[in-house]
Amino acid sequence: MAGTRTTLTLEPDVAEALERLRRKEDLTLKEAVNRALRLGLDHLDRPVKRKAFRTRSVSLEPIVSNVDDIAELTALGEGEAFR
Repeated sequence: MAGTRTTLTLEPDVAEALERLRRKEDLTLKEAVNRALRLGLDHLDRPVKRKAFRTRSVSLEPIVSNVDDIAELTALGEGEAFR
């Protein structure tokens, strides 16, 4: 596949990072840009691994005798002033 020519305007920090990579690896600018883009695009294609969110349960038995009484539950949580 033939390459595609294009013009890029790089932010200064990106240009500096590419220049460091180019010097360190003895690459041409084209090679450094292609390597960085490939690695970045591969990284973006991967799903983000996130730790599962878990909510701890607590027992309301010693405090609440009837969970069907919403007014009682609200009074316990917010105080009697909610009424």
